[in-house]
Amino acid sequence: MLDLRYVKKLVEMLDESSLDAIEISTEKGLKIRVSKATGPYAVATPPQAIPAVAQMPAMEYHASPAAAVPAQLEPAPPAAKAASNLAEVKSPMVGTYYGAPEPTASPFITVGSRVTKGQVLCIIEAMKIMNEIESEHAGVVKEINGTDAHPVEFGQVLFRIDPNG
Repeated sequence: MLDLRYVKKLVEMLDESSLDAIEISTEKGLKIRVSKATGPYAVATPPQAIPAVAQMPAMEYHASPAAAVPAQLEPAPPAAKAASNLAEVKSPMVGTYYGAPEPTASPFITVGSRVTKGQVLCIIEAMKIMNEIESEHAGVVKEINGTDAHPVEFGQVLFRIDPNG
């Protein structure tokens, strides 16, 4: 079985480089291609030789960026339009959402919690850095849209807070 941490590391390496794609082939038949260019407007680029980063067990696997992310990690479709009186707290970055300071700790907030301006609502891990996301609003938490240890996108609504609550 292919270790998804290996594919994730390849994606991170690609993001940090000026390359458009990474293609790795081993003597044992393993082939992985990760590309930044996707969709109908993508321009095909010839693969560039990159030395293998680590030895993998013998298997054949063809990966695309879409195949590298399991289906349950895809963002859910947008919820129905929220009431206009709720303040939205959006993700300021792409990363991994954590609702508690550590796995065994209580969550920072729950639905119904009263929050103050500047209070920590969650942590978003990006590039191995833990970023505390603070509330810009005081009020009562009505919705928590982040799922612990799952990816979030820039601008994704993480919380809805009733400032009148």
